Amino acid sequence: MIRLLVGLGNPGPEYEATRHNAGFWWLDAAARKLGAAMQPQRQWFGLAARIDGPHGPVWLLEPMTYMNLSGKSVAALARFYKIEPARMLVVHDELDLPPGQARLKLGGGAAGHNGLKDIVAQLGTPDFWRLRLGIGHPGIKAEVADYVLRKPPAEERDAIVQAVARSLESLDLLLAGEMLRATNVVHAKPPRPRPPKPAPAADTAPADPATEPR
Repeated sequence: MIRLLVGLGNPGPEYEATRHNAGFWWLDAAARKLGAAMQPQRQWFGLAARIDGPHGPVWLLEPMTYMNLSGKSVAALARFYKIEPARMLVVHDELDLPPGQARLKLGGGAAGHNGLKDIVAQLGTPDFWRLRLGIGHPGIKAEVADYVLRKPPAEERDAIVQAVARSLESLDLLLAGEMLRATNVVHAKPPRPRPPKPAPAADTAPADPATEPR
């Protein structure tokens, strides 16, 4: 069962709407869904909340350390409450997925993500769950740093927000430890939009001369 939900991002209003904060967007939405009130917690170096769910206590955490020191916050809370890495879900932005896609997996590399790198370093293992929220790639490696710290255009942001909403449908399954079913929910393709209904055929019958305007 997942006992710690972590959203990655950077603190401060200047970063709030940037691609790199997609993990914060997800965790804020999860907190609303669970009725959790995120509060500053100095000992965890971030915003945190605890809920008592049907399967036991669950912590929500947003590190306020800036991205490259995320592990400092995650490890502090996890060690105090003895939460094993396999019971953590870290939600983060993912360059290798297009906006609108989300993927769930256990373990793996950091793929250059500084938040993941520091969490792996602090925990000593990569074996925690990740929810990857696609933000797309600028196409040139040298532009990645600026790209993730910029606001996405409205169309891309809408796609990311929709992916957040769809992936949150797996939240109860995640907290119950039903990871295969949760993965199926996250990976399900969004429904295709219905085609518009055809317009009714125009009446082509000849007009009655008696009713024609003079």
